[in-house]
Amino acid sequence: MRRDELLDAAEDLLCVQGSDALTLAAVADRAGVSKGGLLYHFNSKEALIKGMVERLISDFDELLAAQPYDTYTKRYLAATMAAIRSGRLRRWAVVTGASGNMFTLAPLREAMRRWHTAELDSEPDPVSSKIVRLACEGLWDVASHDPDLNTEAELRAIEARLLALL
Repeated sequence: MRRDELLDAAEDLLCVQGSDALTLAAVADRAGVSKGGLLYHFNSKEALIKGMVERLISDFDELLAAQPYDTYTKRYLAATMAAIRSGRLRRWAVVTGASGNMFTLAPLREAMRRWHTAELDSEPDPVSSKIVRLACEGLWDVASHDPDLNTEAELRAIEARLLALL
């Protein structure tokens, strides 16, 4: 069993049954492996959650790198909008909701620091860039709790206004 399949099983379990249902035995059962098979890859529930957080960060980094814009903040905005439109944010909400301690959230804190400081000094207007990045966090948070709150037309209008700030 591949590591990603175990992480998929854990994320599915979180989405369907919530964080109280996230046990190593339940994840192993959902993935169709023995608990020992799961423990080979993740030696604790905290390690499993940390693995999910790290994978989410990696996924967003890949999405960010794939954006065609010339500045980091424009790429960050485009990646955020792509994540919102794809429905990926539900994964973020359930995984980070299950992360109740500093050990499992440390990679996310490090990623947030990196995302919010990267190339800021090279932006044409660093303050506007910081405002746009923070607005992305607000969009991200709202969409993770209510993905249907903003229509596609509203998202396009928000994106255009944020791009205009840059």
